[in-house]
Amino acid sequence: MKLLLDECIDRKLAREFVGCEVKTVPQMGWAGIKNGQLLTLAEAEFDVFITVDRNLSFQQNLPLFNIAVIVLQAPSNRLADLNPLVPEVLAILASAAKGQVTTVSA
Repeated sequence: MKLLLDECIDRKLAREFVGCEVKTVPQMGWAGIKNGQLLTLAEAEFDVFITVDRNLSFQQNLPLFNIAVIVLQAPSNRLADLNPLVPEVLAILASAAKGQVTTVSA
C-alpha cells in the first residue's frame, strides 16, 4: 500500500505506517501545489492520500480521483496529536475506497 502524507503532516508520522510505502508531499517535490493538481499527481502513484485538511472534500470532487483520501481530525497537526490516530488508519486502509473520503478523529 502506497501512502502520501500531506505537507502539513509531520514527516515523522510516516514511521508509524509499518508495512506501507510512505512518502510526503515535500519528498515528492510537490510542496505548494494546489489540492486539485496534487490529487491528480498523487492518484498516478499512490493508493491513499492522508491529510488534515477538513475542507478537501468540499473543495474537490473526490469521486473524480482514483485515490482514497483519509482526513485526520485531531486537536492539532502536531505529531503527539496525530500518533493516536494511526492504529485506526491502519485498520481502515484495506477498505479505503478510491474516490471517497474517510475521516479518522480522536
